[in-house]
Amino acid sequence: MDKKTRAEIIIRGKVQGVFFRVETQKAAKRIGGVSGWVRNKADGSVQAVCEGDETSIQSMIKWCNTGSPSARVDDVEVVWKDYSGKFDGFEITY
Repeated sequence: MDKKTRAEIIIRGKVQGVFFRVETQKAAKRIGGVSGWVRNKADGSVQAVCEGDETSIQSMIKWCNTGSPSARVDDVEVVWKDYSGKFDGFEITY
């Protein structure tokens, strides 16, 4: 069994107004075992916090490097943190 972990992810590029948050939420459900949230930031980037087993989180990071079909991802920044276990599901926040 993979260890539980947390990744705080910033995605930059054409990532707002292209259904990036909705598609991120769908990806989390499709991958399975991923909890956390995703939101737009004022600077035009998207921020996601993902928790789960390491394999699932790596899959989420890989997904973020491509994103939704109409997105253009220029940069993905990942900061690894300790797993908190405080999320129920994966939500879009504002």
